[in-house]
Amino acid sequence: MGSALLEYWNKGDEKFIIVDPFLETAPDNTRLVKSREEISSEQFDLIIVAIKPQMVEQELPAYSTMLSGKGYVLSIAAGTSIVRLSGAMSGAPIIRVMPNLPAAIGKGTSSLVAGLGVNDKHRSHAVELMERTGTVLEVESEDMLDRATAVAGSGPGYVFEIARMYVAAAEELGFSREDARTLVLGTIEGTIAMAIADDETSLETLRDNVTSKGGTTAAGLEALNGDDALSAKMRDTLTAAYDRARELR
Repeated sequence: MGSALLEYWNKGDEKFIIVDPFLETAPDNTRLVKSREEISSEQFDLIIVAIKPQMVEQELPAYSTMLSGKGYVLSIAAGTSIVRLSGAMSGAPIIRVMPNLPAAIGKGTSSLVAGLGVNDKHRSHAVELMERTGTVLEVESEDMLDRATAVAGSGPGYVFEIARMYVAAAEELGFSREDARTLVLGTIEGTIAMAIADDETSLETLRDNVTSKGGTTAAGLEALNGDDALSAKMRDTLTAAYDRARELR
């Protein structure tokens, strides 16, 4: 995820350095070093944490002296709390971000929460940085970040699964795999684009506008969620993901 985000972060004026002992190449305009020792004498306005959670206490303390007095830390490390990150970085201001997979193509939906010591300049820079990868929602607490993780962070998985089932059903109706994907993914893409373009109209109204009484859409919707079972399943899905996000933190 860090590499995917960096492609869009690089569109600004900042100069990025990647510390990675295993990476062989880096994006254009990005400097790659194998270890912290290669840059130990330098100071940075921003340190981005894009490592596995279990590496936080092992790796981050060595970077705490490299953050400038006006700098902040931006973390995309899943399930790693602000308190834990701040402790590893000697009390530095921390902003946590939860991006989702479409950020890899500049269509992400990220959520952001700021810890103690974060000022307006830090916050506005972090928001602007993430807006290069898509849309950003700033939340008020880590609990709300966990909830956003359940909705958007894990959301692409739900959408892929719904699309997979939709395509499979179209195949059973007689279409080839290729034609089923064309019909289903094109329908999803166009429908979502309409909803985004018409943000003043509720999703319920948009649904009703395409549903004629006694027509094919009405029959399909009755089979899909007439008993509210799909609504209940979606609530269960988000609750399960939220509960797990809390456990990981």
